[in-house]
Amino acid sequence: MDFGFTDEQKILRQTFKKFCEKELTREYVAWMDENCDFIPDELYKKLADLGLFGMIIPEEYGGSGMTFTDYMIAMEELSTASVAAGICAGLAVSFGAKVIGGMGNEEQRRFHLPKMAAGETKYCLALTEPGGGTDIINAMKTTAVKKGDNYVLNGQKVFISGGNVADYMLVVALTDPKAAKRTKAMSVFVVDAKTPGITVNLIKKVCIHACGTTEIFFEDVVVPAENMLGVENNGWNKLVDVLNPERIGTAMLSLGIAKAAYQAAHEYSLERYAFGKPIGSFMVLQHYLADMLIEIENATNLIYKCCYLMENGLPYHMEAAMAKIVAGRASEIAAIKGMEILGGYGVCMEYDLQRHFRDYKQMVFSPISDEMAKNMIAQWTGLPKSY
Repeated sequence: MDFGFTDEQKILRQTFKKFCEKELTREYVAWMDENCDFIPDELYKKLADLGLFGMIIPEEYGGSGMTFTDYMIAMEELSTASVAAGICAGLAVSFGAKVIGGMGNEEQRRFHLPKMAAGETKYCLALTEPGGGTDIINAMKTTAVKKGDNYVLNGQKVFISGGNVADYMLVVALTDPKAAKRTKAMSVFVVDAKTPGITVNLIKKVCIHACGTTEIFFEDVVVPAENMLGVENNGWNKLVDVLNPERIGTAMLSLGIAKAAYQAAHEYSLERYAFGKPIGSFMVLQHYLADMLIEIENATNLIYKCCYLMENGLPYHMEAAMAKIVAGRASEIAAIKGMEILGGYGVCMEYDLQRHFRDYKQMVFSPISDEMAKNMIAQWTGLPKSY
């Protein structure tokens, strides 16, 4: 078994690590958390110039045609420096490149992918609704009714990351509400965010401030039929196929939080003195830090195993669900125990641990809850369906 990275991947990691050290300083990341609802345009442009958005886009569409493992290496460094920056950058790749590249026709790919790779356009996926996210199949009420050469969208979406800055929204809607199977009733559309009838509101939240979460209302929004991705009423089945890597990406975001929290706690444990010696010499705090490292190592191995399985054409849906859970747990342990190591300073806004503590919470139920992921894992082993 080979757990190593190639020389090119090591160079790639160092490139992004140096970029983050220069552009995403602790002061700048803290400023974004306090002042931004999406990363600044100049940072987004620098990430585009670095090639992040085009990494897994084929060369014929303006990308560099790299592997998903390469992309995860870059995202590991970026998410450790700022999970908000990781999410903002990941929206273009996970919900833009993956969905349009996997479901779109040649004309749609030619139009969107080059702009996406260049960082000229932003995307969001409008899927979750007020009635449910995990059970979106049964909760969905947004409809798209065919009228001539257009579809008319009506409905509401909620908890949509980046909806406030998106140039294009990938909207999932019911096109056959009377279908016997709900999975055969949905279609996916690429919707210009400037289309009349769309209203976007930011949702106030305690975490990941620099990547805003939104609610979106669609009121008689006219969408050309040519903007449909794939085949009518088969959008859900295709969407699941192309979004499976999202689980891996979500796990990497959690890993970034865990690593950042560990680094902050480890640094503090060497600087803070009590009873004449650094608190990092106290056994209980050493155990806290060791617990963090164990979870970080487990998450790292599982994430990159998922990449290996995917790139070799092997099933990875169960491992991806596991990675999401394990990495989320790593972020939780690192954030909570990290705050305990810092004591009173852990809740002070001038220290980073309070942000890691706030941020990790979003990841344990996004994009699905850990409990639902465990239900799915159990089902895949042959146990009766629990939902």
